[in-house]
Amino acid sequence: MSKDYGELALEVHRKNKGKIAITSKVPLKSSEDLSVAYTPGVAQPCLKIAYNPQAVYEYTNKGNFVAVVSDGTAVLGLGNIGGAASMPVMEGKCVLFKEFGGVDAFPICLDTQDPEEIISLVQNIAPTFGGINLEDIKAPECFYIERELKARTDIPIFHDDQHGTAVVTLAGLYNALRVVEKKMEKVKIVINGAGSAGTAIAKLLLGSGVKNVILCDRQGAIYPGAKGLTWAQEELASVTNPQRVKGSLAQVLSGADVFIGVSVPSILSKVHVKSMAEEAIIFALANPIPEIDPVEAREGGARIIATGRSDYPNQVNNVLAFPGIFRGALDVRATEINEEMKIAAAKALADMVTPEDLRRERIIPAPFNFEIGPKIAAAVAVAAVRAGVARIDTTYEEELSRAEQIIGKH
Repeated sequence: MSKDYGELALEVHRKNKGKIAITSKVPLKSSEDLSVAYTPGVAQPCLKIAYNPQAVYEYTNKGNFVAVVSDGTAVLGLGNIGGAASMPVMEGKCVLFKEFGGVDAFPICLDTQDPEEIISLVQNIAPTFGGINLEDIKAPECFYIERELKARTDIPIFHDDQHGTAVVTLAGLYNALRVVEKKMEKVKIVINGAGSAGTAIAKLLLGSGVKNVILCDRQGAIYPGAKGLTWAQEELASVTNPQRVKGSLAQVLSGADVFIGVSVPSILSKVHVKSMAEEAIIFALANPIPEIDPVEAREGGARIIATGRSDYPNQVNNVLAFPGIFRGALDVRATEINEEMKIAAAKALADMVTPEDLRRERIIPAPFNFEIGPKIAAAVAVAAVRAGVARIDTTYEEELSRAEQIIGKH
């Protein structure tokens, strides 16, 4: 009999009053301890920072502190449930940051869904944090919020629903293409779902050498001038679908090498899969019910299948990416997380599957491989240095050793 994880989660959250707490790094057992941790001693690090703002990284936790910010407009598959109801997810994200990346994270759940208010609020709390992880904010507002915050702050701004999903998807695709012996620049890829994840996946694929990406929404293929597109989809239409094909998902999918779904359950059948190219690759990432059941996809002739679920092979899980990405970005005090850093993370994750282990059911490593975080951190840190967005220089070996020590403590 399968477990009722909903009931188990209710009990854990009720019993513990949530999942996170704040602990002190310093002792507070005597008046001397109090004088050092607080007044009068604390005035000295304050003055150091007032004289040199960058000293905040030396005298506070800013360099290992991330805000997990949500307005509750797109929480899991639950939709717009508001900031307060998003709190269990944001607390969970903070737990994942700590356990898989050694990063201290704090949930900021907002009682506003106005993009301008969100931007202003996050901009004004940014001095406390070394990075901002935007979470469960609906499209297209999430694109505007992220873009504005990147322009107005000097710390990494990362919308995990977009970029974490894109990094793990790209890593899986690298390995899937190795299995079927196809080239990134030669394949036709159809993405169903033109929201936050689909948009980020498309952009990262284009940055990785893919030439032919077609996005579909409910009306079918996206192309310049298509009716009902948001401003974000219009931007995307201008750089995808190079042949400007039109039609439904079923029509567009014919002859495709890869299907990536970040959309709705059960939208594909084995008939659709049969229309694809030989050695078809299916990433059916809708959760908890994928766009096509893996058994049906296999019957349709798919060679490789990935989902967002842990009870099937090849789980595309964001926890494989964001802790290591932030670890590397924080350790070099990066001012942003750019495309070069995300591609470096995807390649590092893909390389965690050795040539000996690589096969159709093993294109993505398991989340509980604790070598993943340090290796992604090292790749990201070096990419940040090369891209000129790091305030601290490092080598791959130095960052790997540092990240292993930090993450190994957890």
